[in-house]
Amino acid sequence: MINRFKYYLLRSLDPFLMACILFTCFVGLFVIYSASGQSFDKVIGQLINMLVALILMWMVANIPPNILERLAVPVFFVALILLIGVALFGEISHGARRWLHLGIVRIQPSELMKLAAPMMLAWYFARREEGLRSMDYLVAFILLMMPVALVMRQPDLGTSLIIFAAGFFVIFLAGLSARLLISAGVLVAILTPIFWSMLHDYQRRRIEILLDPYQDPLGAGYHTIQASIALGSGGIFGKGWLNGTQSQLDFLPERTTDFIFAVFGEEFGLVGNLLLLAMFSLLIFRSYMIASRAHNVFSRLLAGSICLTFFTYVFINIGMVSGILPVVGVPLPFISYGGTSLVTVLLGFGILMSINRHKALVPSS
Repeated sequence: MINRFKYYLLRSLDPFLMACILFTCFVGLFVIYSASGQSFDKVIGQLINMLVALILMWMVANIPPNILERLAVPVFFVALILLIGVALFGEISHGARRWLHLGIVRIQPSELMKLAAPMMLAWYFARREEGLRSMDYLVAFILLMMPVALVMRQPDLGTSLIIFAAGFFVIFLAGLSARLLISAGVLVAILTPIFWSMLHDYQRRRIEILLDPYQDPLGAGYHTIQASIALGSGGIFGKGWLNGTQSQLDFLPERTTDFIFAVFGEEFGLVGNLLLLAMFSLLIFRSYMIASRAHNVFSRLLAGSICLTFFTYVFINIGMVSGILPVVGVPLPFISYGGTSLVTVLLGFGILMSINRHKALVPSS
């Protein structure tokens, strides 16, 4: 009886993904403890976030992909309506309007859109598999830009980039031709002045600081400079756990969230960084394998988008901390403190596990 219960409980979970996820989360708890000034409250808070996120991941992993496909359209439009609600009635905090109160619950609809957008686009292309036209890609791009524009308006550049990337990966994997891709690139280049004018002053400043952080070393460039110092001072083997001077002496800002990779790099050095990157690479490789073996268009496009979006999370955060990308506020998966982004990432892995678990039950489209 107990063995049958364990089988039912664990049958939907991919052992390889679970081992990598749990190990990386475990590393994250150690780094958060150090980055937070050895705060057990932070560690316990993150542990609770992990448990909630893992339960939700398990629940999604047990939902067959054909049901996820049916939910794609309503989930997308509910998330879109919630984003409109944020624009009209959202709570303003730190100069941004990102949260929406629904009675006793406070939600951030932009996080839901990170999964809702690729689900919607995967559903859209699955319905048009037989004869895709240029107009279909244009419609998909319009569907994607609606939530992206609403999130940028909040403003939240980091989340809008992730939503755009998640949707674009679906469009690209659906067979976007090189001609259309080049045309889109030329159009973006032409519209760059318009996009620049749409950015808020602080967002423009971040891009300027990327080119030369020392033009404002105590202001906008402070984050990048301190992160570079932390990473460089870690050397080959690092200074040791709890011994990072930049983090322990409060020089490094946002050290439990956006800049936690700098804390990790200072304490564990180049060797630790390479091991962490190897763990992320294993997660990406396994996700790619699941996507490549999916048995219908919806599952294949959605799994491919989740795989590439996870890569984008890692690339943007590490690039931001390393000073090769502007600071946009994207957390490092499983390492940064926070529950909302962790839930979103693990829900994505839950979808991957569902696709892998039910692939034999999904008819080929």
